Amino acid sequence: MNKILRKVSTITEKGQTTIPKPIRDALGVGYGGRIAFSLDEKNRVFVERDDREDEDPALDGFLDLLARDMAARPENAFVEIPSGLRDRIAALTEGADIDLDAPIEGEVEL
Repeated sequence: MNKILRKVSTITEKGQTTIPKPIRDALGVGYGGRIAFSLDEKNRVFVERDDREDEDPALDGFLDLLARDMAARPENAFVEIPSGLRDRIAALTEGADIDLDAPIEGEVEL
């Protein structure tokens, strides 16, 4: 069983706090490191290291827009792939040996 690490930090008048050193060490973050705070439905806060380097400031807004649009118009959210495109995909991948469970080699950016 993993030991749970709990440290208390005071919030300043400006709403700032210091992440205690044992927590920073456990997360593997130092000066200039990034951390992300998440809040769940029970108002519990989780802190984790954020390794993302270049976050697109418009991406979250765009994805929220897509989610709202799909929820508002579910009948238009998903459509069948046209047969011509299906045929083209099949032709391009014919004979390809693909293992969907194989690990991805090299760096991957999403």
